[in-house]
Amino acid sequence: MNISNADLHCHSTVSDGTLSPEALAERARANGVELWALTDHDEIGGQQRARDAARAQGLPHLTGVEISVTFAGETVHIVGLGFDDRDEALCQGLAATRGGREERAREMAAELLKVGIPGAFEGALKYVGNPDLISRTHFARYLVETGRCSDTNDVFRKYLADGKPGYVPHRWAGLGDAVRWITQAGGIAVIAHPGRYHRFTPTTEFALFSEFKEHGGQGVEVVTGSHTTAEYGKYAAMAIEFDLAASRGSDFHSPAESRTDLGKLPRLPSQLTPVWELLAERITHPA
Repeated sequence: MNISNADLHCHSTVSDGTLSPEALAERARANGVELWALTDHDEIGGQQRARDAARAQGLPHLTGVEISVTFAGETVHIVGLGFDDRDEALCQGLAATRGGREERAREMAAELLKVGIPGAFEGALKYVGNPDLISRTHFARYLVETGRCSDTNDVFRKYLADGKPGYVPHRWAGLGDAVRWITQAGGIAVIAHPGRYHRFTPTTEFALFSEFKEHGGQGVEVVTGSHTTAEYGKYAAMAIEFDLAASRGSDFHSPAESRTDLGKLPRLPSQLTPVWELLAERITHPA
């Protein structure tokens, strides 16, 4: 399959992005994307809109989702691609994963109040397209709006990262659960942006890859918006070591906030197997 510019990781207003699925499809097509997936956090409610928008843009498309899991006490993200978005077990699992977000958000607002920031829950809600998916990103946008910080990255550094005043941990799905939901729905599970898990030791990272593989995971994001050039090489080598297909995705959330625009990443290293080659039969092609 002759595809080089696939973007298989981005977010819409259905989770914590600022553009609609339709606007993302249009932007992807304008930026030369040849295969696109919308991967909202723990939510597949935007998949039909994404599929219709991709068809309208003449853009090949895969279903997608990004599932939050807890591994070794930390939050790790697993991207699912090419699954049946009507699968009952997947839908039920994602609903359960979303369930604790409001309680966590209210706890975050209470912690921010202790450091002199009132009204954070209500302020964050102004930025939420789907109330079931209120997240730290929505709080960050509110704190930028009120002048507490210069940008969302500044908010995370000062208030919302682990150990900071507004951080509240959340217990997500298990790694095996997330991989099973994806694979049993006919899709492929992919470790998202592994270079972002900075607190993992090499031993913990090896354990993540090993357990992921044992559960039936088949891919890893090698080229993604938060990886450095050195990390492209590191995770290309780990893809080969663990016999995983390689994925590519910008993790685009917003024109104003994201490090990398849709479709603007370097190509995958040539020695890797692109994950879309394993998903050829699941790609929806425009008529």
